[in-house]
Amino acid sequence: MNDPESRLALLRFLERVQERDLARTRRWIADEERRQAEHRRGLLARPPAPDWVIERGLSGQEAVYVHAGGCWNAGRRGKGVDRDLARRALADGVKACPQCRPDTELGFVDG
Repeated sequence: MNDPESRLALLRFLERVQERDLARTRRWIADEERRQAEHRRGLLARPPAPDWVIERGLSGQEAVYVHAGGCWNAGRRGKGVDRDLARRALADGVKACPQCRPDTELGFVDG
């Protein structure tokens, strides 16, 4: 191993390994930059949240709650509606979400 030529050969081998590692790391960086750019484009292309949401039950038929559009508790079975339909649902007995209180925001007074 004290042979200068074999030492140089080992250093050249180490250089090739490190160049391969660096190329792989650069590919990983490019892939991550691409993923982040796609994520940003997806967020920008997302439609705006509806002003009001009516959440359906498990059957998908009956309405269970009326939510304000940005409510964190709206669930995945919600459908965006306009102000009049949200007020009509409250008048028909659909419960107002206890977290976002759309009845207060809609000026709905029970009774």
